[in-house]
Amino acid sequence: MITIATAVFICLLDQAVKWLVQTSMVLGESVPIFPHIFHLTYIINPGAAFGILADQQWFFLGIVGVLLVVFFMLRSRIPSRPVYFPVAVGMLLGGALGNAIDRVRIQGVVDFFDFRIWPIFNVADVAICLGVGLIAFYYWRRDT
Repeated sequence: MITIATAVFICLLDQAVKWLVQTSMVLGESVPIFPHIFHLTYIINPGAAFGILADQQWFFLGIVGVLLVVFFMLRSRIPSRPVYFPVAVGMLLGGALGNAIDRVRIQGVVDFFDFRIWPIFNVADVAICLGVGLIAFYYWRRDT
């Protein structure tokens, strides 16, 4: 249950922040928070990380579909301890769903966190990366 609750929370948070960006900024606008270090820059990314595979919406939606099918098939095998593991799976699912909603709605993903030395990203991307990192950490620690 914590996995689904986490996924719903991440997806709703992601969509709420994206809505704020879309309703308060103009596409392409960049607002310096810490000049030359961190800006909020509103873009639509038609691809994945670093803009790769641009305009391949069906491919990305297919990956999310497979991820959801695998989750529902294996959900009973998700360990409840340590607690970060089901949370990590929820973060991965919630982030994937958040970006999938954008892909269906606007044929791209709303990105806005801009550290100027890294491609612009969003809340869903952070959740996906943290989720995958925690899952990898779990399996790395489990084998020792």
